[in-house]
Amino acid sequence: MQNRATHWENIYQTKDISTVSWYQPTPSTSLELIADCNLDKDAAIIDIGGGDSFLPDHLLALGYTNITVLDISEKALSNAKLRLGEDASKIKWILEDVTKFCPKQKYDLWHDRAAFHFLRDDKEIEAYVKLVYENLIDNGKAIIGTFSNNGPTKCSGIEISQYSKDELSQVFAQDLFIDKCINVNHTTPSNAVQNFTFCTFRKKG
Repeated sequence: MQNRATHWENIYQTKDISTVSWYQPTPSTSLELIADCNLDKDAAIIDIGGGDSFLPDHLLALGYTNITVLDISEKALSNAKLRLGEDASKIKWILEDVTKFCPKQKYDLWHDRAAFHFLRDDKEIEAYVKLVYENLIDNGKAIIGTFSNNGPTKCSGIEISQYSKDELSQVFAQDLFIDKCINVNHTTPSNAVQNFTFCTFRKKG
C-alpha cells in the first residue's frame, strides 16, 4: 500500500470536505470534553490529525490563543488555512506524521479525534502513548477518540483498531489517570452512523 502521507494527500486532493465521513461542522463532543478540562484561555492545545477540521475555528471563537494543529496532509492544512483566512496566523501548523513527531514544547491538552485508531502496530501504539505522556505538562489532559467496537472497522479504505471504553482506558492507564470515557454516535454526510469511544485522561504528576 502507498505510504500514509501519499494516501491522505490523495484523499484531500480529490474529495470535498463536506462529503468525507469525518466531516463535522460543529465538533460538539470534542468541545464539550475540552470545556470539562477547565483550561485557561492561553493553555497550549494540540489537535493531532486535525487536518481541515473545524475544531480550531471554534476554539478561536471561544477565546483560546495557543492552538497547534498537526496533520500528515499538506492539502488538509492548506484547506484549513484558506478557510480561516487572517485567523490562520493565530494557529501553529505542523505538517508531520504523528509517529515521527518530535514536539518542541509541552502541552496542556492533547486532542486526537480518530487519528490514534489508525495505529495498529504494537510498537507504534506504545510509542504514541509515550509521546503523549512525555509531552503533556503535569496534570495535563489528553482527549482520545476512536471508533468503538460497535463502529466501523475501516476508514478511507484503511483498517483501524476499534476500542471499547475499557480497552482504550487500559492502553493509556500506566501513565495517565482516566477522568471520563463515553460512547457517542457521529452521523456522516451520507447518513451512516459511526459509534465512537472518547476518553479523557490526566497525566500523573
